[in-house]
Amino acid sequence: MKLSPLNDRHHQLGARMAPFAGWNMPIQYVGIIAEHQAVREKGGIFDISHMGELEVVGPGVVRWLNRILTNDITSLVDGQGQYTLMLNSSGGVIDDLIVYRFSEERFFLVVNAARIQKDHNWLISRLGEECELKDRSDEFGAVAVQGPEVVAVWNKMEPARALPERNGIVEYDDGVVVCGTGYTGEDGFELFAPVETIVSWFDRFIAEGVTPAGLGARDTLRLEKCYPLNGSDLDEEHTPLEAGLGFFVKLDKPSDFVGREVLAYQRAGGLKRKLAAIAMTGKAPPVRHGYEVRDADGESILGHLSSGSLSPSLGKGIGMAYLDVDLCRPGTELSVAVRDRIFPAVVVKKPFI
Repeated sequence: MKLSPLNDRHHQLGARMAPFAGWNMPIQYVGIIAEHQAVREKGGIFDISHMGELEVVGPGVVRWLNRILTNDITSLVDGQGQYTLMLNSSGGVIDDLIVYRFSEERFFLVVNAARIQKDHNWLISRLGEECELKDRSDEFGAVAVQGPEVVAVWNKMEPARALPERNGIVEYDDGVVVCGTGYTGEDGFELFAPVETIVSWFDRFIAEGVTPAGLGARDTLRLEKCYPLNGSDLDEEHTPLEAGLGFFVKLDKPSDFVGREVLAYQRAGGLKRKLAAIAMTGKAPPVRHGYEVRDADGESILGHLSSGSLSPSLGKGIGMAYLDVDLCRPGTELSVAVRDRIFPAVVVKKPFI
């Protein structure tokens, strides 16, 4: 497994480590619930050094990216970013990512850890003549600093450096890149620093009272906001329209893009399945990925949870699953099978909080 440049710090802080996307990463330090609440109430810091960073440069980069990704790259100006998706020819999701514009001929892509090599190979196979793709993943360590108080912490630590706006990007002279994005639904930013300096950044945030948080809390935080997880809620068998991400698919942009024809057909004909949010309605064991979603009587299997967890904010089990569209209306009564026992659940409006 790969080791984060923050690996020694995680062990010093008593983190429980586990494999994730080929990396040995911290799952929790003092506990998922405490770390989750720290992010919702004050601030937490996550190691995201496993994420991939790709850079695309060249005079044809805007045209090329607009033919590759679902969102409209031409809407970006320098210092802006957007959430977008990379699809296969069937409209399935290869990866969801954030693309940032440094300049008209230079873009920065942050991709999922488990998809770095696949994304790189897929992009290289379609690379335009006027573009160059660089995998900079090994150059960076990265942290996500999230929570209602973290902007104030940054302004105290770095008063001379202005943070980017939401979804924006800033590159500083020392090679540090800061993006106004996150995966928790809270205020905050993601910081990418040269491997040799990321430990000092991590230590400084910890010294300012920002709570170290592991991937367990990151998962419960994103699930409460119904942010999809690639490989679970997003995969190459489901389209972004089925995942409820139609806002990030610009079918009317001038450029055609891979998978567009399938999505246009889906939008015109109507969806047959959608990713629904499901909440447990009574006392139940924690629900997990892969658990069966059944009808209210617990007899017919309707689907499987793509994500599932206990919500620390709500105090009950929550999850998401692809279901027939007729079952996706809020208020639809269902059940979830947990270790051969049936527990009641209901479809709710997204997000959970």
